[in-house]
Amino acid sequence: MLDRLPPYVRDRFAYRRRLSREVHIGSLRIGGNNPILVQSMCTTPTQDVAATVDQCKQLADAGCHLVRITAPGVKDAKALAAIRHQLNNEGYSHVALCADIHFMPKAAIEAIEHVEKVRVNPGNFADKKAFKIIEYSDQEYAAEVERVAERFRPLVIRARELGRALRIGVNHGSLSDRIMNRHGDTPAGMVESAMEFIAVAEAEDFRNLVISMKSSNPKVMVQAYRLLCARLEQHGEPYPLHLGVTEAGGGLDGRVKGACGIGALLEDGIGDTVRVSLTEDPIEEIPVAKALVRRYQPPPFVADGLSWPPREHISFYDFRRRNAEIMRMPGNLPIGGGQVPAVLAPLHRQKSSAKTPADLVVNDPYLWGSNAKGPIPRRRDSSTQQPSKSNTDDQQCSLLRITAGETLEATPSGCLILLDLLGDSPEQALRDSIHSLSEHRLLGLGDCGIMGATRAYRLLAAIIEERFVTAEEAIPGSGIRHPIALVLGQNRDPLALSAIAGSLLVDGIGDAIYLPAVDDPIDLSFTILQAVKARTTRTDYVACPSCGRTLFDLVETTAHVQEVTDHLDGVTIAIMGCIVNGPGEMADADFGFVGSGPGKIDLYRGREKVRVNVPFAEARAALVQLIKDEGLWKERPPEP
Repeated sequence: MLDRLPPYVRDRFAYRRRLSREVHIGSLRIGGNNPILVQSMCTTPTQDVAATVDQCKQLADAGCHLVRITAPGVKDAKALAAIRHQLNNEGYSHVALCADIHFMPKAAIEAIEHVEKVRVNPGNFADKKAFKIIEYSDQEYAAEVERVAERFRPLVIRARELGRALRIGVNHGSLSDRIMNRHGDTPAGMVESAMEFIAVAEAEDFRNLVISMKSSNPKVMVQAYRLLCARLEQHGEPYPLHLGVTEAGGGLDGRVKGACGIGALLEDGIGDTVRVSLTEDPIEEIPVAKALVRRYQPPPFVADGLSWPPREHISFYDFRRRNAEIMRMPGNLPIGGGQVPAVLAPLHRQKSSAKTPADLVVNDPYLWGSNAKGPIPRRRDSSTQQPSKSNTDDQQCSLLRITAGETLEATPSGCLILLDLLGDSPEQALRDSIHSLSEHRLLGLGDCGIMGATRAYRLLAAIIEERFVTAEEAIPGSGIRHPIALVLGQNRDPLALSAIAGSLLVDGIGDAIYLPAVDDPIDLSFTILQAVKARTTRTDYVACPSCGRTLFDLVETTAHVQEVTDHLDGVTIAIMGCIVNGPGEMADADFGFVGSGPGKIDLYRGREKVRVNVPFAEARAALVQLIKDEGLWKERPPEP
């Protein structure tokens, strides 16, 4: 089926905003040529009207265009009337409200009377998630689809009558058993879940829809949105898209994970509204979302295509690492060949807050980013590129930077070669340089020119592959494919770097990463790699951002769990405030810490619930014991 789909984006070598259908949400306009909107979600109990109104106002004052409020029951949905009325009276009528509905169609029918938009989750609006394997015949499957339609249809009709909007919000962690049976725990299953609900809405002549495909794994999230774009293009209705990485966590990890997923799509012109989910006060989400969006309004890169675009050998809808030849760098470090991406660091910035040291240091004579003083030298003799003598000689590599188009036959071995794209024909310049290489070399880009880094690295990967495609068969050959280092030296912004590197790593491009301009290049590199599941070097937390359903303080609880577990390399722990998406989003987690009631915690091993209603005061110790029982515990190393 995938080979019959149209491309998910018109041109992967040039930026163009995806032109989506314009949808009205109260006075807001989303999609079309409208600016990308920023939104967030209240964490207050919905029936506490005063507290919810106050948080809505704070979010609006911070620059939030749309505020989502949970409505887990009919009483909560009724409280939305008072919230909307009070916001109008206090001068906030311009702020759109969205009711968040799970499990309760009756709550959705009540909420649509009071707010501009209602979000429903196809995985639990009419289906139940029981983690049962059930075989459906075609007739049984069709009957289940119709049963779901009967529960969704009244909401669609009422939304049409009132002029409201609906968001079909699919979560990777809450796909129904029926969808899982046919399509598995996959991006294809997520898209199919949305398309079923779209069909019900369109049958009632309702198209005021926004669609989302959220996952706690940026790789899955990006693939799902790409597949959705292709399916909607084929379908003929390019609905606007709400972007978000769910359960991203907090701090730098949460920001980087959100930026890797959201930014990877924004890099391709995909996305009409953004929510950055952080396990922090929701006010903290707004500046992060605004910073991500600002980069693409207007875009700081070219919108023109290439005169001679190469063919890419990339799988857009399921992850595959780019095929690169393995090569040995100084210190006998293997790069390429399916090895985990290496982290490189400039020699003068070896100190880092990261617990894991860089794999290789670069004797880098160039000045990068806004700290640069004077012009960047374009070329140096190879004799000056050799590492200076030090006690880290065996772990240093030299860096050679030239203008793309020059020949590379005489380049020294064991160095990192950077190509500057300075002309109007970057594809031909890269061809001239790369096709002159006769031996293995680690390649990267210095100045990416007008293309922007994402498109330039895609071009580099495609042209390297082009050498080994036979003219007769037009399929990959068996020659040497040079490994690629993602050198992003012109940028000091961690969010922008996460967006660019995240996009390329999701494509399977990147055998090493080098961020010489940032304050802590080692820590940020490892954080980006962990965010996209490319390399795990620390405890990974899947933590929800909290909302009015949450059964404990997420920020305090996450810190409470991290305090005793943040030294566990390669262990993933999910911390969830309730059961709405908890068990599903823990699909990739080793252990789960999930609120089951006031002061009570359920503990999970993977998707298996192993302890029920553990008192909160005892739950952390019980989690530690569970990790020990699985043989994954290790004692915290002594402080240096």
